[in-house]
Amino acid sequence: MSPDRSRTSYEESAAGLARRALGALRGAGGTAMVAEHVESAPDPGAALAAVRILGADALAPALLSGRAVHPDDAAAFVRAFTALPPARDVQAPPDGPPGPWLMAWRDWGTVTLLAVLSAGTWPGIGPDPAPPAVTQPPPPPPGGSATGDDDAWAAWSVTMGRLSPLALPGLDGPVHDAARSSPLGLARGATRAVLRRDHPTAARIVRWLVWLHCDGVRTPLDPAPLVDHIALLAGGDRLALDTAIARRMLAL
Repeated sequence: MSPDRSRTSYEESAAGLARRALGALRGAGGTAMVAEHVESAPDPGAALAAVRILGADALAPALLSGRAVHPDDAAAFVRAFTALPPARDVQAPPDGPPGPWLMAWRDWGTVTLLAVLSAGTWPGIGPDPAPPAVTQPPPPPPGGSATGDDDAWAAWSVTMGRLSPLALPGLDGPVHDAARSSPLGLARGATRAVLRRDHPTAARIVRWLVWLHCDGVRTPLDPAPLVDHIALLAGGDRLALDTAIARRMLAL
């Protein structure tokens, strides 16, 4: 398979899993939607990659509904991490490339949340059941300042947006501390993305504003109207899932 075809297969599978997660969040579909996605996929490798790509957001329907993750879904996550092991010893930018560092944080969020939702019990893949081994990556670099002439908040807010699957209840760590340290930078980043009609980026950043709101942190703007605005103007399965997660969190 060519690299372009492989990438398209992964993207299509990730969009399909996002669609299943959106349906589960709305109360439709089966209770083991991650496992169903993998088992019904014409390309199992792409489906396992999609599980890694969607990460903790594939657990959002269970989390936000207050139920444990289905054992078959937990097994699908373990299969995904077994087939595609997480990177180790990554460095935070600018000391290292951003891609592996971002993925390492997303993996940390997935495994941490999976442990919470599975109540510490892990399905076995083979004779030795064990959770995926993921260590906490280095913290985000500074750059969220939104004062004076410092415009570092723009790139920083985009980076935080790429970590939006961590903006879920039950997760807390250095990335969340970074969000707490600069709600103004996140507000400016979300507003900038909306004005540029970059709705996917806006939806990802505004999820952090919603997380801060749920965490009791005062934000420079009310995230609820912004979520509604993005949901009305934008389309796509992944973006719809982002806004649905944000709305459900606001309703908690």
